[in-house]
Amino acid sequence: MNLLEVRGLTKVYGTLTALSGADMVVHDHEFHGLIGPNGSGKSTMLKCIAGAEMATSGTVSLSGRDITRSTPPERSRAGMSLKFQITAILPQLSVYDNLLLALQAHDTMFTLITSRSRRPLHDEVMELLTRFRLADRRDELAGYLSHGQQQWLEIAMALSRKPKLLLLDEPTAGMSPQERRATGDLLQPIKARCSLLIVEHDLDFIKDICDSLTVLDQGQVVASGATSDVQNDARVREAYLAHG
Repeated sequence: MNLLEVRGLTKVYGTLTALSGADMVVHDHEFHGLIGPNGSGKSTMLKCIAGAEMATSGTVSLSGRDITRSTPPERSRAGMSLKFQITAILPQLSVYDNLLLALQAHDTMFTLITSRSRRPLHDEVMELLTRFRLADRRDELAGYLSHGQQQWLEIAMALSRKPKLLLLDEPTAGMSPQERRATGDLLQPIKARCSLLIVEHDLDFIKDICDSLTVLDQGQVVASGATSDVQNDARVREAYLAHG
């Protein structure tokens, strides 16, 4: 089943066309990579899908529902969760409390004031911290985590909303090779829970974890399909060589 459908997506900024009629499909329980040379329109496309930018034309549908003009909170309620490249954790709060707050995002003010959700959510917090290798750092301030661990914490926070589709914008940027490998290992199990759309510059990383790829160049889709087919596509090699 098609979980995400992007049809004819176009984004114009004044005289600059950042996206031009881009199409993309992400299936249920699929890891889909969005790649392309610098300036190809990847971040613009991700922002239009997430609602951080509104497309000039075209449509975005999630589970058959048109969300093209929906706000980011409306898209979140429809089942979409986003982690941008820049980490958005709260560094002066503990690792545990960062994740707890993410889980409490939809609680009522009364429930928050009376702390009624903290105890019921404890097991869920610990399950996510354990899955992302952060359980032993639970009481430390999040700002003391390594860059890679901060990225893992934010991915855990994005997953806490139980999305149908998780959007990741360059999650391995700035990571060591060891952290990149660990990130791939940590992401694989979530396929049973949701689909993943990932923008990433590390082609070795993305081809190892993604089932399918969409390649952008100068705002247009030049190839889309199974990872093994796309990485051998002559148009894709040409696009990367032209910007090499």
